[in-house]
Amino acid sequence: MPHKIALVDDDRNILTSVSMALKAEGFTVFTYNDGEEGLHGITGNPPDLVVLDIKMPRMDGIEVLTRIREKSALPVIFLTSKDDEIDELLGLRMGADDYITKPFSQRLLIARIHALLRRQSLGAAGKSDASAPGRVVTCGDLVMDDDRHTCQWQGRDVDVTVTEYLLLKALAQKPGLVKNRDQLIDMAYGDNIYVDDRTIDSHIKRIRKKFRKIDPSFAQIETLYGVGYKYKEP
Repeated sequence: MPHKIALVDDDRNILTSVSMALKAEGFTVFTYNDGEEGLHGITGNPPDLVVLDIKMPRMDGIEVLTRIREKSALPVIFLTSKDDEIDELLGLRMGADDYITKPFSQRLLIARIHALLRRQSLGAAGKSDASAPGRVVTCGDLVMDDDRHTCQWQGRDVDVTVTEYLLLKALAQKPGLVKNRDQLIDMAYGDNIYVDDRTIDSHIKRIRKKFRKIDPSFAQIETLYGVGYKYKEP
């Protein structure tokens, strides 16, 4: 079955041109021209991935993302203009998986969509057989199950997105060793995908925030300024 993509943008030219490009790639595309309509469509007919503009009438992209994240870890890519640095960082902190700055190359967007769907499939394959033995990463109080795509801290579930899961796993698999941002980008996004360093920083901040809701003393992910990140040895 072709993957379903929801495209939400108030620019009809973008809706038309990007929709045509995605359909040519074999995707099934649903288009919505404002945030409120987009949220209604995404809720009623959940896609596999959402491409979401930030600046829209009636309901902006940040609000749509907030509503999505209340119920789902659905992959989301933000579209943002060059001058929206504050909004794009806020979007990443709210749980977007990626962002692309307008004007953008359709080939770049399609590459990012394919990369994110590949990451999403890591968890989906295991969920189809919950009885199968999982590949489990355990590091102190942290337990991550690849096949079930679950993450637990001190026995309690932590709801992480696909990108957050891969970043956390990259650090926890080798506690004590420093991973620079380029290494983390490759592990979470794959080769040949350009992602700004601040994207990784925003994801790490959000991971910390989620764990601190469960355990306010959580401090396992350490920042080495100018170098990268490491996960504390248990």
